[in-house]
Amino acid sequence: MEMICDYMKNDTLRHELNALTQKIFGFHFENWVTDGYFEGDYIPYSFEENGKIIANVSANKMSFMQNGVRKDYIQIGTVMTDKPYRKQGIAKRLMEYVLKEYESKCDGFYLFGNLDALNFYRKIGFKESLQYQYVLKNDWIQKLKRGTSFKKVDGQDKQIKIKYMDAVRNSAVNAALEQINKYGLQMFYTAGLNNVYYADDIDCFVVMEKRDDILMLQSVISKKHISMKDIIAHINVEYEQLKLGFSPCDEDICMFEVFAYDGGEDYRLFYRGKELESIEKEMLFFPQLSHA
Repeated sequence: MEMICDYMKNDTLRHELNALTQKIFGFHFENWVTDGYFEGDYIPYSFEENGKIIANVSANKMSFMQNGVRKDYIQIGTVMTDKPYRKQGIAKRLMEYVLKEYESKCDGFYLFGNLDALNFYRKIGFKESLQYQYVLKNDWIQKLKRGTSFKKVDGQDKQIKIKYMDAVRNSAVNAALEQINKYGLQMFYTAGLNNVYYADDIDCFVVMEKRDDILMLQSVISKKHISMKDIIAHINVEYEQLKLGFSPCDEDICMFEVFAYDGGEDYRLFYRGKELESIEKEMLFFPQLSHA
């Protein structure tokens, strides 16, 4: 058994990592790499045995503008061990290696822990944190939801895709916690332009998805800062409730009710490092499309 790392451009090893990822989590990232969206911020640390990846912990380099201050965090992701090798301390060894590797190179570590692995993260020194989710106040729904400008993007339109990719790479700050190096993860989620909409009069893209009567506004992508009033006034989808998948800027907070969020049935947010205490103190929410 040998530890290997940073091998995403090695086709053979990446395919093995993909195989384990599909087996454990049910998704893969092969097209993300081969289509050119991977830019090196996702770094796997794995144990390999007889040509197979048997365990992995990945470090994701995450740069944010957090209420006007740059923060460089490491998001831990794709923590997994193949079933025959579990309960042998392998994932713990990888985690400890990653923590030691980056502890002097970042402002802190965080991860979204699966509900069946909470004790694992607690035992290795991670603390739990709340986030805060923002929901549009009902009176603003009545005032602003009759806009007509956002139109669903055609996923086969190469020109609009080029425009979208350029906007993602050069996006202005439109959230209180905005990922700066968002290109790779944003394209992981939206390369097919599913749920991407565009309003030409404000030159702005949004990513939004309706779930029953709830509209999830997951991302705002534009080269200039745009207020939430202008964004919401351009939404013509009917909804009973609008939730943000990010934290609004201070100027827009008055439009929203805020609720403590622990991850529900999906995950718990864990962190290491005093700087990340600010997520709960500042009532922030990690952007949904920044989850690695």
